[in-house]
Amino acid sequence: MAKKKEGTISLIDTFAEFKELKNIDKTTMVSVLEESFRNVIAKMFGTDENYDVIVNPDKGDLEIYQNRKVVADEEFTNSNMEIKLSDARQIDASYEIGEEVTDEVPYSKFGRRLILTLRQTLASKILELEKDSLYNKYIDKVGTVVSAEVYQVWKKEILLEDDDKNELFLPKAEQIPSDFFRKGETVRAVVARVENTNNNPKIILSRTSPVFLQRLFEAEVPEIIDGLITIKKIARIPGERAKIAVESYDDRIDPVGACVGVKGSRIHGIVRELRNENIDVINYTSNLQLFIQRSLSPAKISSIVLHEDERKAEVYLKPEEVSLAIGKGGMNIKLASMLTEYTIDVFRELDSDVQDEDIYLDEFRDEIDDWVIDAIKSIGLDTAKAVLNAPREMLVEKADLEESTVDNVLKILRAEFEE
Repeated sequence: MAKKKEGTISLIDTFAEFKELKNIDKTTMVSVLEESFRNVIAKMFGTDENYDVIVNPDKGDLEIYQNRKVVADEEFTNSNMEIKLSDARQIDASYEIGEEVTDEVPYSKFGRRLILTLRQTLASKILELEKDSLYNKYIDKVGTVVSAEVYQVWKKEILLEDDDKNELFLPKAEQIPSDFFRKGETVRAVVARVENTNNNPKIILSRTSPVFLQRLFEAEVPEIIDGLITIKKIARIPGERAKIAVESYDDRIDPVGACVGVKGSRIHGIVRELRNENIDVINYTSNLQLFIQRSLSPAKISSIVLHEDERKAEVYLKPEEVSLAIGKGGMNIKLASMLTEYTIDVFRELDSDVQDEDIYLDEFRDEIDDWVIDAIKSIGLDTAKAVLNAPREMLVEKADLEESTVDNVLKILRAEFEE
C-alpha cells in the first residue's frame, strides 16, 4: 500500500504541474496524458491495446484498466493478454472461457523510474504543445494591435507579458524614438511578425509600422470599419510626421473630416499615442499629378512634369513655396515621395521676365573644381540656372556636397548673372 500511495502522489503532482496551462485546452491535455501513459504501458508490457486509460483532468488523476481474456488453464500462454479460468473464477465464480476480465492497474506496478520518465516525457510534450499553441495564437494576430505589460527593459528591446503571461518583444528599432516605458506600464503595439527558429516562437511587436497607424485610425473612425472610408496609402517617419491618404465611396462623406473629427477629436488620441507625431490626412486620387500635389501640402504647386518610366516627378513652385514643399529636414518631400512612390524633385519657378541666357556648368571649370561640377551634373543639373533654381538642400543632400561648397557654387553662379 505504501508504494501505491507514493506512486499516486507522484501522478497527482504531475497533474498539478500541468493542470493550469495557459495555452493548452483540456481536450488536448487529456490526449497528451493518455498518449504518454500508453507509451509507458507499451514499454512495460509490449503492447497497450488491451488497456483502457481514463484521464480525470478535473480531479487531477487517472485510472488504468487491464483487459484479459479468460482461457482454459492448459491453454494459458500470455499473462498480459490472458487469464486462467481458475484465476478468473477466484475473482467471480461465474466467469466462462472467452469472457473478458477487467482489473484496475495499481500505480505501484509502474515503479519510481517509469513514473519519473513519464513526468519528463509529459514536461517535454507539453512544452512543445505550448510553443505550438503560442505560435498559432500570434500568427493569426499579425497586423492586429495588442496591449501588454512591460516586464523588463533592456538596451536593445523591451520584454512584455500579455494577460496569459506569454512573452512578447518590442525591439528598439520598432519603438518610436521618444518612447520611454517603465516596468509595469501598459504598451500598445501591433504584432509585426512571429519568428519561429527551431520551434521556439518569438513574438515581435512594432510601434513604428504604418500598420500600427492604420489600426489606430480604424479604432477611432467607425466609417473605416464600416467600409465607408478606405485607407489607401500611409507614409511614416515615426514620432515625427506621417501622411495618410484616405478615400470615400460615398459623396456625402468627407473622408478627411471624418478621420480628423470635430476639432480634431478623433486624431488627437492617435497623435498622443504616437508621441505627438504630426499627421497629415489627405484625399486620395488616382490622378497622379493631383495626388503628388496634395501629398506636398501645405505647399502650393505651380506645375508638375512626370517621367512615368523612371517614376520621377519634377515639381515647380514659386520661390516662397519651396521651403514648405521640402519641409523641416526634408521631411515633407520625403513623406510625399514615400506616399506617391515617385521620386520628387522640386524647382523654383523662373520669373517670366527673366530673359538672361543660360550657361552650361562646364563654362565655370576655371572657378569651380571639376569634381564639384561633376557631382552636380550627376543629379541632372547641367546649367547655371538649373542649379540656381534648385533648392539648396537638394544640392547638399543629392549631390553629397558640403554646405560651404554649395554656398560657394551659388555665389559664383549668381555673380555671373548679376554682372
